[in-house]
Amino acid sequence: MNYRLIDMKVFGDERGHLISFEKGNNCPFDVKRSFYIFDTVPGIVRGSHANRNSEFILIAISGSCRIKIDDGKTQEIVELNTPHKALYLDKMTWKEMYDFSYNAILLVLTNTKYDEKEYIRNYDDFIKEVRK
Repeated sequence: MNYRLIDMKVFGDERGHLISFEKGNNCPFDVKRSFYIFDTVPGIVRGSHANRNSEFILIAISGSCRIKIDDGKTQEIVELNTPHKALYLDKMTWKEMYDFSYNAILLVLTNTKYDEKEYIRNYDDFIKEVRK
């Protein structure tokens, strides 16, 4: 399965901390879009899709959540619960984000601008496309 956890280098002192993203260092792509998920309702699953062309980095900048990832052969669950761990997901990875803690904020960075045509929103269609 093509994913990995990235340990982010934290810079800081008594004034606070920061983490930066740099292509080739801790981010394998140029960031073209970013968004964050917050105020999730308990029991709700976000995502439930794959992307043909997009790579992602997900970071729980506050709170925690679980991400079920699926490459069409293997499924794994990753918990994000610290802002200095990032999850990289390659193209054609089915993702479901769930079990968000109270006040969780999940930051998402991607290498593409939004394009509805590159989304696969039906799991059976995803499996067919992956197995071609």
